[in-house]
Amino acid sequence: MSHKVQTLSVDVPVIETDRLILRAPRFSDLEAITAFGLSERSRHVGGPMPEWKSWTSLNSMIGHWIIRGYGWWMIEDKATGIVAGRTGIGHHIDWPEPELGWHLYEGFEGRGIAYEAALAARAHAHGVMGLGPLISLVAPENLRSRRLAERLGAVAERETVIRGTTCTIFRHPMGTA
Repeated sequence: MSHKVQTLSVDVPVIETDRLILRAPRFSDLEAITAFGLSERSRHVGGPMPEWKSWTSLNSMIGHWIIRGYGWWMIEDKATGIVAGRTGIGHHIDWPEPELGWHLYEGFEGRGIAYEAALAARAHAHGVMGLGPLISLVAPENLRSRRLAERLGAVAERETVIRGTTCTIFRHPMGTA
C-alpha cells in the first residue's frame, strides 16, 4: 500500500507599518512564545501554561493560516528585529465569529505597538481578505485590552462565555483604517 504525501502550505502576507513587520510565525519564534506563555502576561489566553503548550500554540497559529486562509502574524520590531508579540484574526471552532486579537510580549507595552499592529491587521482583513466587521473578545478585568479595543473604535456589544470565561464582545468598525 502506498501513501501519497500531501504538502500543505499557505502564503502568509507580510504587512509593514512605520515601525513594525507583521509576518508568518516560524520555529525561531518558539522561545518568545514560550516566555510569554510561562509569564503572567498570558493569563487572559489560558496561561501561564507549561512549555509544551507554547509548541502547540505555534503549531496552531501556523495551522490556522492553512485551514482558514487567515490567522496570526508575529509582530517584529523593524529597528531591532525582536519579536514584540502577535496580532491577527482567529476563528476557532467555538468562537462566535472571526476575532481580531493581540498579545504583546514583555517590554513592549506602552509604545503604541499593539495599536499599530492591530490597526494594520484589521485593515488587511477588511481590505484584502474581505473579512469583517470583526470582533474582539475581552475579559472584563483585562483593562488594557478593553482600552485598546475602544481606541481602535470598537464598541462593547454584549457579553458571552468562551471556554468557561465571561468575555465582552467588542465590534470593530468596517474600513481599512
